[in-house]
Amino acid sequence: MADAQTKVPIEPHAIELVTALAKQAAAPEIIIIDTTGLGDNLPGKIPVAFDRTTSSFKSLKGLVQEFRDVKDRRKGTARAETLESFINLINRHKDIQSALFGKCAWPEPKLTAVLNYNAAEAEVRPSDHRIIYAFPLTEEFKAWVSANAKPMEQEVFAAFLEEHAAELAAPTEGEISEYERLFNEKMATPSDVVALSRYLEVFVSARAKQGIRLQTGERTVEFAEEHQNAKGEAITVPGIFMLSVPAFVDGNAVRIPARLRYRVAGGKVNWFYQLYRWEFFLREQVESDLEAVAKATGLPAFEGAPEA
Repeated sequence: MADAQTKVPIEPHAIELVTALAKQAAAPEIIIIDTTGLGDNLPGKIPVAFDRTTSSFKSLKGLVQEFRDVKDRRKGTARAETLESFINLINRHKDIQSALFGKCAWPEPKLTAVLNYNAAEAEVRPSDHRIIYAFPLTEEFKAWVSANAKPMEQEVFAAFLEEHAAELAAPTEGEISEYERLFNEKMATPSDVVALSRYLEVFVSARAKQGIRLQTGERTVEFAEEHQNAKGEAITVPGIFMLSVPAFVDGNAVRIPARLRYRVAGGKVNWFYQLYRWEFFLREQVESDLEAVAKATGLPAFEGAPEA
């Protein structure tokens, strides 16, 4: 006769006890670590979570920071279209640690204000609240740079000079002395250049006979009307003229010397001009603007770029 198996009933409270013990064994434990002797710039104690299931420690910093009750800080990049707006925005948001940076050389000059920058011996900040002024170019300046050193037919060049007569400047005595000696050319006044463009319009249907360079530094182009009784006419060609053109929107005018050139071939004249060291004069203007912003805002200024 087989023995009957004896079954021991499990009480409900025992099941609950085992379940509770299992959960307790799997639950993470908060451990406070004393940082004494671990180096500088640490708080006295650090809370970490010990995961019993993986036997590893996990930082609680991110979780705690997520629930910290603080105001949202300003961040992002604003872009000013004028230097005045750039200054006004800086004065609106700056603090004692803000700083200015300037990329002064062509191409793409740019001023950057880092409003939440880091000063020496100060709390480290993210440097992610910025204002940028990228020196938007005027249409007039872009036109002069675009056509620089590019030959133009006589009629096209005459029209170009007429269109941009407003950017021609009267040379100062210092400019006349410096550039006439440098280039051995005669400096033109705005009226000289405008008169030249009008002469070119008159002679647009004429044939250029030759170009003559005189010992005085003046040059002439001799034209002949193409009819039976040919009549030679000569006009004086200035060698240098001055531009005064705002390079940047709502900015100050930049003074740039330009050399006037022509080539005669097959009875036709091609005209062009060469802007002299215009990148240098542009850099001078950007450096001047950086200095002006520093003065208007009271912030330290540095040539270069801030940390990315």
